[in-house]
Amino acid sequence: MKKSVSKLLKNENAQQFARFCIVGVIAAGIHYLVYCLMQMIHDGSLWLSIAYTIGYIVSLVCNFFMTTYFTFRSKVTVGKAAGFSGSHLINYTLHIVLFNLFICLGVHRLITPILVLMIAVPTNFTILHFVYRKK
Repeated sequence: MKKSVSKLLKNENAQQFARFCIVGVIAAGIHYLVYCLMQMIHDGSLWLSIAYTIGYIVSLVCNFFMTTYFTFRSKVTVGKAAGFSGSHLINYTLHIVLFNLFICLGVHRLITPILVLMIAVPTNFTILHFVYRKK
């Protein structure tokens, strides 16, 4: 058992996934914080989607640099920025559809982003894994 754990800790894919989770928690925290701060400015159903989007954009910029330098230990390139942006366009679409679906179902506006992240994060990791591993 000890040998299995040691092997897992040395596995680059496992380390990469752990770094992805750390970056994801930080990016999700930034997204949620901006979203909550925007709630203090204004309240309304259309505003919820706008506030969610603003939080997503701020988080996206931070996430790109953390993902590039920390998660995948890579350099910023135009190709990676394009791949990251493309994956996040898909990710944002998933986010906003789920966000509005949960709001329509009556889920509280402060709980909804957490539920969205539980679905979107694994999806996004899978997409980004291919973007950064492309030779």
